Amino acid sequence: MNVLMKDKVGAYQFVAEPFHVDFNGRLTMSVLGNHLLNCAGFHAADRGFGISELNEHHYTWVLSRLAIEMEEFPYKDEPFSIQTWVENVYRLFTDRNFAILDKEGKALGYARSVWAMIDMESRKPVDLVAMHNGQIAEYVCDKECPIEKPSRIKVTSKEPVATYVTKYSDIDINGHVNSIKYIEHILDLFPIETFKQKKVRRFEMAYVAESYYGDLLSFYLDTADEKEYHVEVKKNDGEVVVRSKVVFDK
Repeated sequence: MNVLMKDKVGAYQFVAEPFHVDFNGRLTMSVLGNHLLNCAGFHAADRGFGISELNEHHYTWVLSRLAIEMEEFPYKDEPFSIQTWVENVYRLFTDRNFAILDKEGKALGYARSVWAMIDMESRKPVDLVAMHNGQIAEYVCDKECPIEKPSRIKVTSKEPVATYVTKYSDIDINGHVNSIKYIEHILDLFPIETFKQKKVRRFEMAYVAESYYGDLLSFYLDTADEKEYHVEVKKNDGEVVVRSKVVFDK
């Protein structure tokens, strides 16, 4: 099969709804993250690798890493679009990139993500190269994504700055805490004055383990400098569930 370039890149239209923006009138990072994951789902489904089809064979996609870097966020009522494409396919992981564009087609920002496919029963990774005779590799695209890949995040703090018991609204269809809810909880560590003076320039997430309803999450925060912060989230007995990097820009 010879897949044309136009078939490799998916493009999806959105509007920054009033209930999707913060007090500054800008799209929130968590809503943007949700849109990115939806676009990944749309793109995969259109090419035979969607969640519904995979679930029939007891497989599913799992997000491993996510890095979002924005020059500007869409403003209330502004239309914008998201493009997504597959950059690389390895045996156990695939790299998926995104471009966030304004209504004129100018780049507002980019995102990089790393995904694994797992067997829902064994929870072990699936060989992507063997799936559908390696067909997924036909969608690999060399479209540019001019931001750095997700980095290694290390947190040394021993005392949590906040704790949170997971609730109904945190739990997704898979029965564990929604990956996007962590974005909200991490950004809530910072006072509102921070967001009055600065905007989030880059946000990284590294997902290590799953957490569930009723788990006690503890948040550990390191200050790298006046703009960069590293966060580690642990559950119950101290097991790490996610690590994050937040970089602000005035």
